[in-house]
Amino acid sequence: MLTATIASAQNSWTYADCVAYAREHNISLQKSRLKEETSAYDLEEAKAQWQPSLDFSTTHTLSNTPWADGNKNSYNSSYGLNAGWTVWNGGLRENTIRQSRLRTEIDRLDTGDIMRTLETDLLQVYMNILYAREAIDIYEEAVKVSEAQADRARQLMEAGKLSKVDYASLNSQYEQDKYSLVNARGTYDTRRMELKQLLELGIDDNISLADVEWTAEQVLAQLPPIDDSYRLALETDLRIRGLEMEKSSSDLDIAIAKAGRLPKISLNAGVGTGYFAPGGAFGTSLKQAWNENIGLTLAIPILDNKKTKTAVARAKVTRLGAELDIEKRRTDLAQTVENWYIDTRSAQSRFEAAETQLESAQLTEELTDERFRLGYVNTVELMNAHKAYIEARHTLLQAKYMAMLGQKMIEFYRNAKITL
Repeated sequence: MLTATIASAQNSWTYADCVAYAREHNISLQKSRLKEETSAYDLEEAKAQWQPSLDFSTTHTLSNTPWADGNKNSYNSSYGLNAGWTVWNGGLRENTIRQSRLRTEIDRLDTGDIMRTLETDLLQVYMNILYAREAIDIYEEAVKVSEAQADRARQLMEAGKLSKVDYASLNSQYEQDKYSLVNARGTYDTRRMELKQLLELGIDDNISLADVEWTAEQVLAQLPPIDDSYRLALETDLRIRGLEMEKSSSDLDIAIAKAGRLPKISLNAGVGTGYFAPGGAFGTSLKQAWNENIGLTLAIPILDNKKTKTAVARAKVTRLGAELDIEKRRTDLAQTVENWYIDTRSAQSRFEAAETQLESAQLTEELTDERFRLGYVNTVELMNAHKAYIEARHTLLQAKYMAMLGQKMIEFYRNAKITL
């Protein structure tokens, strides 16, 4: 609770802060860690199968024979201490331990994969928030400009130099910009809510992000070779490693299933005694009934209603499924990496074009606004110049964040790390 309070009280969160907080508080991640603990207990239980079993048993029986001659009631009790140990069971015990170890490692990799997925989700939401925040700045500036233009139009209308229709058009543009600003703020709040959900923050917790700045050179940075990125993605992908272990686990399933056809040898030993009444003294009866036993059991399976055959076939099918899952993951990973390269290069191209477009749109907007202030009125031209300038700024902003998101995702697939 103290950690959550301190984190929520921060003035600004960096991406690293978000990742560190999510690592400790995300519910899906915590549940996965609990699954890891369960697997560790399963492994401990599997190792314990090498140990002998030992139990104490006692039975007490009271009998009534109403039509018998002599004593009609009798009491019988027995006491026994029994031990058993499996000498050999077709390798079932050893393979179960190996499989439990694999399952423990698979669950650990699953936890790591959930964390990595959480990191990429946080990255996309984090950058969406930064984008939405800059979009608010664009519309706030647009509102100021359109408000000034509307005020100037009102003055010109009152001086008889502008028609009411032209004034209404410019005032409508002002209202439209205010509406767009409200939408931008709503989008920003929605993105912040998505981040709070990933961080498991409450409804009363407030969060703001630290500023991140990128230069044009960083946005247009050359991407590494795609083949090299795909190779590194395969090497660092935890899901593929987990699927390969699932395949190994399927091999052990086959071995465990085949153990059903093999004989089993077990060693049993025990000591016991009993008492029967009516009879002699309790102590004498226990002494006379004292017995010890030791035995070796050999069980050879002959027919088991195809249970072993079916189990082997089912395990082989599972192994084939694991192989297909590995191939599918490789294909999905290749497509994902290639898509990020395509999107990033496209965003970089749009960014370069948008820079030139923005310079032209800004100059046109400034010149048109100046002509409007001097009384050379053309409201349609003024509104078009204003819209073109706002659209150019949005295009540049969107291209910048798409290019940087793509670069960071490619970086992630190469070395499993994200830095902002």
